[in-house]
Amino acid sequence: MVAQVAEDAPFVGDTVLSLRSVSKHFGGVTALDDVSMELQAARVTALVGDNGAGKSTLVKCIAGAHTPDSGTLEMEGHAVVLRHPSQARSMGIEAVFQELALADHLDVVANIFLGREVRRRFGPIALLDNRAMRARAKEIIDGFSINIPSLRANVRNLSGGQRQGVAIGRAVGWGTKLIIMDEPTAALGVRETARIEQLIRSLGDRGLAVLLISHNLEQVFNVSDVIYVLRRGRLVARRETGNCTPSEIVGLITGAKEADKRD
Repeated sequence: MVAQVAEDAPFVGDTVLSLRSVSKHFGGVTALDDVSMELQAARVTALVGDNGAGKSTLVKCIAGAHTPDSGTLEMEGHAVVLRHPSQARSMGIEAVFQELALADHLDVVANIFLGREVRRRFGPIALLDNRAMRARAKEIIDGFSINIPSLRANVRNLSGGQRQGVAIGRAVGWGTKLIIMDEPTAALGVRETARIEQLIRSLGDRGLAVLLISHNLEQVFNVSDVIYVLRRGRLVARRETGNCTPSEIVGLITGAKEADKRD
């Protein structure tokens, strides 16, 4: 699949997913209010905002964990309703959340194929095809230069960055359109953070749309092409990363700077 992504990558600027006037309420609390944005192929889109800005709710709407109360999602120009994460995954959308949801007692291969195991049938009997899964896992890990010492290593024995690499490997192994990264380096050191940032950038280079949620503005400016700013559930700005500064983004996040006609 890695090779297929590279060979069949869409043109930069092709819109993979659009949100049109999306709103979400929880009782009397408005989590998202009329949010519209576009996620494009071969671009890393950063979503920033203070705690409570609505980032997690927006990501869960895209990943199928929440259904918007109003507004629409369009996948490559076609309206879709995502009522369950399995629907999002079937459309090529994968998410890597802060809680990595890895099975510590299993090895790298088993985690990459968790819930999607490959089997061979012998009449009425179905057995795991470990050879095929190892070959595919190696293709994914090697193709994206993910730093894993051994495919047979138990995940519990890996470092934080290596565990994150396994979670990302699982996402890119199945995500053919959009990869969501929610605070992917929050608990990592400097060296491992640099490796994950390089990996995120490589996903965009291979034609995938990437949505990065991060409080680390240095990271946002290192890897993103465009930045969306949420404040109190509303989208207040969209900036091309190369045409703005960290201080401007901080002002937009806090409300010290109001959005202007560029948004």
